[in-house]
Amino acid sequence: MPGRYFLEIPLKSVAEGLGAALDCSDPGPRPDAAPGEQVAALIADPDRRLIEMRWSMVMSGRVNARGRPVMETIVNARSETLFDKSAFQGVRRAVLPVGGWYEWTGKKGSKTRWRMAPVAGGILNFAAIWDVWQGPGGVEVPQLATVTVAPNADVEAYHHRMPALLDAAGVATWLDGAEPEAAAVLAPAPAGTVTVTEARDVQAARGH
Repeated sequence: MPGRYFLEIPLKSVAEGLGAALDCSDPGPRPDAAPGEQVAALIADPDRRLIEMRWSMVMSGRVNARGRPVMETIVNARSETLFDKSAFQGVRRAVLPVGGWYEWTGKKGSKTRWRMAPVAGGILNFAAIWDVWQGPGGVEVPQLATVTVAPNADVEAYHHRMPALLDAAGVATWLDGAEPEAAAVLAPAPAGTVTVTEARDVQAARGH
């Protein structure tokens, strides 16, 4: 379940690979992007473009099945209930391109950080949802949460969830397809998609 990611490829190259316009600034290499920070996400409205969003969704203004306000802030959303929960009604679909993500194992104080990266190199595309949070004073903040699925054989020893990874066809379906088709692409990636190595070069000071 992604709680940190990295991206070392320039956003211009990422946008070109996704056939999208770059509609945000490039902060440079992101060795350890964290929830609450600004990230570049792909949307199609109707044209593909990378825009800046906050990674975490404030759910205020949404209600659950009982009509009660949802007060939490989320970073990830489970694929199994995404299209069923009323709290997610009306959210839009996005893709978060990354170089890979991190997981941790071990006990608190002595955890090992693992780097999950694509076997073939390049980028991984996380399925995500997004909306615009209406803040105090009329402030509008685009925000997203990544979508998670059950782990595949590459990841299961490190975490019980993993991001929903999309290939090129899956990106198109997720962004533009009808709900049943979009739901069908939210599945664990095939085994052999991700390589796992110990992340010795990342500072452990940022949590975990």
